[in-house]
Amino acid sequence: MVSRTGLIRTLIALLAFLFWAPVSTAAAVPTAPAAAAAGECGVLAPGASAAAERAIAAACAEVAAGTWYTWGGGHGAQPGATYGQVDPTDPDDSAHDPERRGFDCSGLVRHAYAQATGSDILNGVASQQYYTHRTAERFTAAQGLAPLLPGDLLAWGTSKDLHHIAIYLGAGKMVEAKESGTKLMVSDVRLNGNYYGAVRVNTGQVTGHIHQTWGTDVWTKAEPRLAAARVYAFPYSTTIRVECQKHAEWVSSDGYENDVWSYLPDYKAWVTNIYIKGPAWLAGVPDCDQRPTP
Repeated sequence: MVSRTGLIRTLIALLAFLFWAPVSTAAAVPTAPAAAAAGECGVLAPGASAAAERAIAAACAEVAAGTWYTWGGGHGAQPGATYGQVDPTDPDDSAHDPERRGFDCSGLVRHAYAQATGSDILNGVASQQYYTHRTAERFTAAQGLAPLLPGDLLAWGTSKDLHHIAIYLGAGKMVEAKESGTKLMVSDVRLNGNYYGAVRVNTGQVTGHIHQTWGTDVWTKAEPRLAAARVYAFPYSTTIRVECQKHAEWVSSDGYENDVWSYLPDYKAWVTNIYIKGPAWLAGVPDCDQRPTP
């Protein structure tokens, strides 16, 4: 028969074990870090790719560092902050930009995705970044924010003039280099009449028929004819994705003559093959008129 003293000692030992025994290994496994709180710079919603999260982290590091907006900043030979320039359209507000190292809107996007991927995949101004051949998916202004994921690029302007771009964080927030006289910041997404749409960046293998344009200020058209509405002008040699090509209106320009036009799915527009490097009829690109109807 167990004595009263022995029973008390047993109970004390049992209580000591329950309160001081080490937690099991399974219970000690740390959980994933929580998303940044609304208003902070970070990933504010689930679903982003690892590369998109790294791009956001790179942009947010510049916000934390107090980096300035500088007009033309971030467009040096390599991605990264550079001294800015005086904006000829706003010389008063940008007067100090040449004294500051920082980024303009597209310079920040370029830097963020270069840090995320280890390659300069979004070199160019806002319009070139939005129309990039590295497109995974596109979203119109009418779709709003519902289909977007952190890391998507938001653009403002028109098809002929996209003048601002930012990185979506989730929860209606974005990180941007907004304007001269301010530092990089987190802002509410401005879904006003100037908002054009968004694009999800493909950081992996690029698919499709990839070609290069030549010339400056070469306009793409809504239809394969010169009188069609203008969509976007390539400011200089640009990497493009061609979906198909067809014989249409003859064009004479820069000493060349050709009736072949290529359809560019990233622009939803056509361009004469005169301004695409290669033969008049691009090798390996299908004929639009002979493709099966989807």
